[in-house]
Amino acid sequence: MSSTHVPAATSRREQILKEAARLFAERGFHGVGVDEIGAAVGISGPGLYRHFAGKDAMLAELLVGISERLLDGGRIRAASGGDSPSAVLDALIDGHIDFALDDRPLITVHDRELDRLREADRKRVRRLQREYVELWVEVVREVYPACTEADARASVHAVFGLLNSTPHLSRPGALPGRTEMSALLHRLARGAFAAVGADGEAGGSAGVPEGLAAPSGTSGQPR
Repeated sequence: MSSTHVPAATSRREQILKEAARLFAERGFHGVGVDEIGAAVGISGPGLYRHFAGKDAMLAELLVGISERLLDGGRIRAASGGDSPSAVLDALIDGHIDFALDDRPLITVHDRELDRLREADRKRVRRLQREYVELWVEVVREVYPACTEADARASVHAVFGLLNSTPHLSRPGALPGRTEMSALLHRLARGAFAAVGADGEAGGSAGVPEGLAAPSGTSGQPR
């Protein structure tokens, strides 16, 4: 499990998206103007149109983009996560924890604003999220063979809900340090999977709505 996380240098476009996500999370999509997003990155509101057609385009890139990143990252970790299914599961958990700790505004924006996307973009987000969930389901069942497919899927959604609860965990300064919080979330996630996989008797789980994969309760990333 990695103990350090070094953010990559960001482009102007990425800076705009980061500030848009922060402002959308704080005040809602309709509570933020283009001029305010521009001011947050030191450019005029009209200057944003060199990068994005408008707020709708920013929102779409935020939510489609994070779904693509989670899926692509999950695939990479599944392919190179280690010598055993358990190591792959650890790598998937660590990758999602990085998202949950570093992209909290996106979790909030996904929960509140997903339905504002154009239908085509919303469907794309849902498809990417389903693929991300199924990637996890396959690995969970390799680690816990007694776990049924339905229970594995339910447990994946539940773990996403757990990990994506970070925006609701009080003020950042009141939480453990990043390394400690990452380790705690990892233990909680593995404990949840172990509970459902112990004897395969969680039995007959009802359907679980998709989520970011469910960002928050995913509400639930990865609905």
